[in-house]
Amino acid sequence: MKKFTLIALFISSLGWAQAQSFELTGPAGKDTINLIDAQGKKQGKWIVYGKHKPGTCYAADAKVEEGKYQENRKTGQWIEYFCNGNMKNKLTFVNGRPDGYAIMYHENGKISEEGTWKANRWVGNYKLYYENGEVQHQFSFNASGKREGPQKYFYENGQLAIEGEFANGKENGVIKEYYENGDIKAEKNYADGLVDVNSIKEYQPKKPMVKIADNPVENAPKITVAKDEKPNEAVASKGPMLLNGQHTLYNKNKQITKDGVFKDNRLMDGKAYIYDDNGILNRIAVYKNGIYVGDTQVEN
Repeated sequence: MKKFTLIALFISSLGWAQAQSFELTGPAGKDTINLIDAQGKKQGKWIVYGKHKPGTCYAADAKVEEGKYQENRKTGQWIEYFCNGNMKNKLTFVNGRPDGYAIMYHENGKISEEGTWKANRWVGNYKLYYENGEVQHQFSFNASGKREGPQKYFYENGQLAIEGEFANGKENGVIKEYYENGDIKAEKNYADGLVDVNSIKEYQPKKPMVKIADNPVENAPKITVAKDEKPNEAVASKGPMLLNGQHTLYNKNKQITKDGVFKDNRLMDGKAYIYDDNGILNRIAVYKNGIYVGDTQVEN
């Protein structure tokens, strides 16, 4: 791959010059990529390689991400990769922000989540997957990003765990819970998110249960403390920082990143604030008992 710099001279009453740069790639070395125009804006097809990200785990010739720019803003479909070469995510961008179908992957190559992202929130059908490829959550969101209609949770073996209806982000109607062997475990009637305690019915399993060790810390999604995150308060520790209990974390830009209860540096109950590369808040993911339960609305 070769890189070229063209000097374009623009004559005005003052007179000035601006560099334009691009790279050539492809079998014949004739495909133009990574164009920065005379106004300093990224345009057209871009492929970011490991050589553009020194100090990371990417090999120099490995792809980090690729897609198109229009007037310095990401547009259309963008693909990001893990250091092992597997796809990390495939997002749709409009005017530099995620807007449309989105699909993310685990590092092992299996899908981790997919759905439609609009106006800083999930809308329509959404699925979250375990690393083994089984569906973990199957949600439906309304246009406001609140859960609406049928909602389902699954065990890692693929068995249905919980099912019921939501209305405007709250449980509504009968919510059914199941044992991991498929037997009904409980039925609870909700109205506007509140359970009618007199309606609760609990059942014993009909088939023998196989005891499976349940470690909520190990089963929690990998929402851990990043290297550049720090709590506001001092945390006593003789070694690496280890968070347990209630904490609020901030990144190097002093933006809140996580707020809630931690167990050995994993967020168990609370919110994870997710920003793009430009520091724009894209989404707020909510976790309960170490499990992702949906997004809350981002206030613009």
